[in-house]
Amino acid sequence: MADQDVKMLIERIMAEARTHQSARFSNKIYADEPILKTGRQMQNFLPDQYRKMREISRWQDDPKGGAGRWLSEAELFYRQGLLMADFEDDCPYNGTFKSYFPTYNAMSDRQLRGYFTWRAQVRRKKVEETSTSFAFLYLYELICGIGVDNPLDGFRKIKAFWESYRAYEPGIDRFARVWLQDYAVFHGLDPKLLSDSKTVLFDKALIELRRAARDIEPLPTPATPATKRRKSSEPTLPLPPDEAREERLMAAINALSTYNLGNSRINHAHHRDLRHVACAVYVRMARYYDTHRKSGIVASLFGEETAMPYTMFASAVFFAPERHKDCEYRLDPIHIYRCQNGFWECMRIHGSRQKSSKLGEMMRACDQRLRLALDPAHPLKEEKVPKYLAKIIDDEIVAWLSWDAAHQPVKIDIDLSQLGHIRNAAAQTREALLIDEEREDDALTEAAEADSGQPEAEPAANMIAEPAAASTQQNEADEPTISTEQFGVVAPLLAPEPTPATPMSAGTASALAHAAEDYLRALLEQNAAQAASAVERSGQSEDMLVDNINEALFDLVGDTVIEFGAAGPQIIEDYEADVRGYLDHE
Repeated sequence: MADQDVKMLIERIMAEARTHQSARFSNKIYADEPILKTGRQMQNFLPDQYRKMREISRWQDDPKGGAGRWLSEAELFYRQGLLMADFEDDCPYNGTFKSYFPTYNAMSDRQLRGYFTWRAQVRRKKVEETSTSFAFLYLYELICGIGVDNPLDGFRKIKAFWESYRAYEPGIDRFARVWLQDYAVFHGLDPKLLSDSKTVLFDKALIELRRAARDIEPLPTPATPATKRRKSSEPTLPLPPDEAREERLMAAINALSTYNLGNSRINHAHHRDLRHVACAVYVRMARYYDTHRKSGIVASLFGEETAMPYTMFASAVFFAPERHKDCEYRLDPIHIYRCQNGFWECMRIHGSRQKSSKLGEMMRACDQRLRLALDPAHPLKEEKVPKYLAKIIDDEIVAWLSWDAAHQPVKIDIDLSQLGHIRNAAAQTREALLIDEEREDDALTEAAEADSGQPEAEPAANMIAEPAAASTQQNEADEPTISTEQFGVVAPLLAPEPTPATPMSAGTASALAHAAEDYLRALLEQNAAQAASAVERSGQSEDMLVDNINEALFDLVGDTVIEFGAAGPQIIEDYEADVRGYLDHE
């Protein structure tokens, strides 16, 4: 055999050996394998890690020989997750997986391989759209501490994944936002990590509203003399305005109101006016709620501040291997979490976490009525508002515009060419006021100047005083005044308010139902049982009944008649005679 043929034979043998050693081929021969395989047989092709995960039993024997126990779904998920924490696969899944509370047990083998393949890409910061249940399962892992180095690392991974995946499924916001906050609370992370969350921003706005409602002068009681009651012309907020404080309050109002004043047409040209009026009206309404409602304005619009039981990571599959130690976590001044003996509670304002439509109605009314004064060419459609609210708004508009007009800087134009005439006129006036002795002194002075050849310098005081006198005259002549044509709503508001002697109109009389009249009689007689019976017959809450009565009697006294005091609702002493007169007339 030729040497060349020997070399070719050796190369062929070596090539066949390398082929059989390749990882692409099995040691088994096809003759040993069935043509068709069952699902149980196919399971044998899963990586061993999946079989180990499946072998974790739901039933756990007591290592001390006692009675065993069944694992909860959350604990089983936690144990399986720890086993699979670092596992990766390379078998993409293009199907769909749907589960209300997705866990590993809820997935088929094919879906499991697809999930761990997708998770491997997510950990490489390549987030792709997949079944939403896969996304929730990944979040469950993170909040359980699976695949995280420490709590801060877990927080960042939850936030990063949420911000990436919400582009595919915006509905994930509803859950991920709460879980991220719970994660920070559960692990005691720095509250500043949540400073930009919607919850904290909402709370900050509530804090500003509550601060504005509390930082007001003490409220008058029904026993307060009428001479000490606040007049409508007096400003509610300090003047000149505290611009920084008003900006904070207006921002809070816009954050919590369904009507955003920042988008108003008048805000661009008259921001300062709109800001002050809106803030003043809010403070006045806070006073009104304190005296006419059982709860303050913040509690009435957004709920009471109270502590209630709280479930960490609600709507998620979550398990903690150890009971949480007792602690207190302050997310912000009005949002506090406490854990005691493993049970959590949350102290916060429990109620509506949405923007308030009632606050929106107040702000829209401010916009609408201020436009009548400052921008009548672009009116806003008027909507029905309570009379007391309309009066509060109009009072604040008049008080602010009157003060602002009186404190506008006065522009003074000086014509220098007229200084000579001014000096001549001043000299003539001075001459007319001189007495004989002063004239003789002036004559001697002029003679001395003639001898010396040097005129005496004119006193500097005269140079200053004369133009000043002219300026004063000009100021008095040009002093700005407020006209009803300019401000629109000023004229009707400056009219005298109705006095207690003003008779009740027919429209007002017909506005009160029998239950309301009985309620008024009960308040006059201080009969609590009769008052409660009248409220029940009215079919309304006591707050609503009081509002309706105040609205109906507004034309009689030009003010609210019933206030809530420490002992409950009562008629203001100044208006008792008017109410008795109305009831006697009936």
